[in-house]
Amino acid sequence: MDLLFHTLDNGIRLVHQQTSGLVAHCGLIINTGSRNETIPEHGIAHFIEHMLFKGTKKRKAYHILSRLEDVGGELNAYTTKEETAVHASFLKEDYERTVELISDITFNSVFPEKEIEKEKDVVIEEINSYRDNPAELIFDDFEELIFTDQPIGRNILGTPESVKSFSQNMISGFISNNYNNNQMVFCSVGNISDKKILNLFTKHFSCPVISNIPSVAGEPWLYKPSFVTKKMDTFQNHCIIGNLAYDMRDERRMSMFLLNNILGGVGLNSRLNLSLREKNGLAYNVESNYNPYYDTGIFSIYFGTDSQYLKKSTSIVMAELKKLRTTKLGTIQLSKSKNQIKGYLARGHENHESLMLSLGKSLLVFKRIDTIEEICRKIDNVTSSQLLETANDIFEPSKLSTLIYK
Repeated sequence: MDLLFHTLDNGIRLVHQQTSGLVAHCGLIINTGSRNETIPEHGIAHFIEHMLFKGTKKRKAYHILSRLEDVGGELNAYTTKEETAVHASFLKEDYERTVELISDITFNSVFPEKEIEKEKDVVIEEINSYRDNPAELIFDDFEELIFTDQPIGRNILGTPESVKSFSQNMISGFISNNYNNNQMVFCSVGNISDKKILNLFTKHFSCPVISNIPSVAGEPWLYKPSFVTKKMDTFQNHCIIGNLAYDMRDERRMSMFLLNNILGGVGLNSRLNLSLREKNGLAYNVESNYNPYYDTGIFSIYFGTDSQYLKKSTSIVMAELKKLRTTKLGTIQLSKSKNQIKGYLARGHENHESLMLSLGKSLLVFKRIDTIEEICRKIDNVTSSQLLETANDIFEPSKLSTLIYK
């Protein structure tokens, strides 16, 4: 994998992979998300993501939205608990148009007060829409249960009350305190030479200098297993069972990824899908998730089922966890699990938009980018004994928390 790396004098980094094809992708990833918010700022990182499209020193909102749409491209953005990203997909001949636009909305947005007031209503509707979907809402409630009274436990959208309080000064203050050049990576995958993308990057990203302070240190994690039931007006019971897990830099992270995929990953042959849905017909949606963060992580199992099947479904889930804690995977099972993960990895690499974002995040978090071959070697090095050890650590019943919507 031939990659171009470059760091400007102001600290912003570039990673680019040249590919063939008509469509290109690029974006700016900023190491700032909802966990950087204070309590009064709850939801402001996501709100700023919305406001980046509402006007700059030289563009109105309409002109921002039309700049790429007029040539068949797409401008987008997202906010997570640890990062904010502005990214685009476009025809290769529109590289400069796109790079300039991303720079403009990131560094020259003016956040008009009239637009702020309108967007508050939009975000509050987004919050209300989310609250109407218990299968999504329960994940946020579960993280609040795991990370009680800590910023990373708060949901990304905020509350109607916090959103209503946002002002120009609050937005400017959050950006000033958290949008730091040395915590930004511009990533690109497309049919453009290294020389041309470097020239565009230097031209449009050299001027902005916000600050160069180090990223915020991690927090102490005060976790206490809990069992909580909430009365909800839903047709199904919704249940999440989970625990704290390993952070992004933990060497056990790869064994955790393998275990999660075996248990309830995207494959229809995952153990939970086979046992709950295929064999017993107890659930339509069932999955497990492992989300590593900068300095911690979270593992969870989710399923929705009829109230009369809740107890049986929970027992089946616990039985599957017990199998992974007590029985080593055989050679054939282990090999199949590794091949499945490597297949997913290869497919993701072929998706150039996904690859672009992955390159940027890897450079931002790890300050390096592993090749597919290097990642596959790490997968191959995981042993059955390591999987058993990880399962006994994370799936230990006394460590698990449960949240049920009834």
